[in-house]
Amino acid sequence: MLYREQRTNKRKILKVKALLMMEGAETVLGRTVDVAGDGLCLMVGTSLKPGALGTVRFEIFHEGKAISISVRSRVQYCILSNGEFKVGFQFVNLELSAMASLSRFLQ
Repeated sequence: MLYREQRTNKRKILKVKALLMMEGAETVLGRTVDVAGDGLCLMVGTSLKPGALGTVRFEIFHEGKAISISVRSRVQYCILSNGEFKVGFQFVNLELSAMASLSRFLQ
């Protein structure tokens, strides 16, 4: 079976620490893999169910400044990879300021 990439937005590699706060669960520390204007990929130590909602907090660096982003996100997929879970998130109701910051970062 041939895998077809479903993401259409431009992604950029981003390797920073992230906090993941899923509804009804403890905060989990993870690290980002990449980010796009509509979502990101995280590596975490716990499995998550597709469709689950939570908040992801991470920082991007643009023009020498750290910009903190906190965004509601929905799990799209969760794959076991090298003893950790690679989790794809789609942003839900991304605030305008975060959207603008991500747009500048992705250019």
